[in-house]
Amino acid sequence: MNKLILAGSAGMLGSDIYRSLHQSNECFVGDIDRSDDHVLHLDFRNGEEYRAFAREINPDVLLHIGAHTDLEYCETNVTDCYQTNTSSVEHAVEIANQLKIKLVYISTAGIFDGKLEFYNDYDTPNPLGNYAKSKFYGERHIELHCNDYLIVRAGWMMGGGLQKDKKFIGKIMRQINSGSRTLNIVNDKLGTPTYTRDFANNLKHLISEDAIGKFNMVCGGLTSRMEVAQFVCDYLGKHAGIRVDINEVDSTFFKNEYFSPRPDNERLVNRRLIDLNLNLMRDWQSALYDYLGELVK
Repeated sequence: MNKLILAGSAGMLGSDIYRSLHQSNECFVGDIDRSDDHVLHLDFRNGEEYRAFAREINPDVLLHIGAHTDLEYCETNVTDCYQTNTSSVEHAVEIANQLKIKLVYISTAGIFDGKLEFYNDYDTPNPLGNYAKSKFYGERHIELHCNDYLIVRAGWMMGGGLQKDKKFIGKIMRQINSGSRTLNIVNDKLGTPTYTRDFANNLKHLISEDAIGKFNMVCGGLTSRMEVAQFVCDYLGKHAGIRVDINEVDSTFFKNEYFSPRPDNERLVNRRLIDLNLNLMRDWQSALYDYLGELVK
């Protein structure tokens, strides 16, 4: 049984990583959000506090999970964005090197500019907004300065239930649950969903195999916001008797609400996972079907 620190792990992804890892490892979850009983207080933006937390636990692996993922927040709160998403990673690298342990870092498909048809693990990032830049700078600092690391990139995140899911599926399900029967869905955004449970299980596998380097880790299949939304509507019609219509719009429809720069295409492929026979990620339709089964009772 390994001793693990899960730093910033109270959110939608971190909660499923904890569920996957804590059954076979001794996990210490630190976060400023202590809404779950197992979470200890940790503000990893504070380097002294982060180092003291790690020294006391003396883990075998440090997982640096938390980040500001609201792109509009990152555009309007620049200092907090970089303190949370970049400076904290610098603290994590220092800790991992001092303790001579592996650092696991969660990154994002958003670091690319969207100009290619899809992106593999080796393609060159070109981040557009503060969120993407802050995450990419974290990646680069780890690559340049960390002695033992695992960087894993997620795509369009879904999972965690309606209480924690602040992303696309959570947002449209809350609209539907509040009585909306027409959804405004963009027709110009491409990507790859990432189910938190599948991601967490594959991450557990990578850690157990002592994998190193950078990995894309998303569900299989290249898709779009429109196709994902249509899947949700079809599911609700078939399994819940709820008819939901889609009003097709382009991204300018939401230009005031979502003003941060975003790539039009965030499609990733799991090249290294597949090449190294480490890919456990299912196709996005199977994963979304299971997730909707949790949300629709």
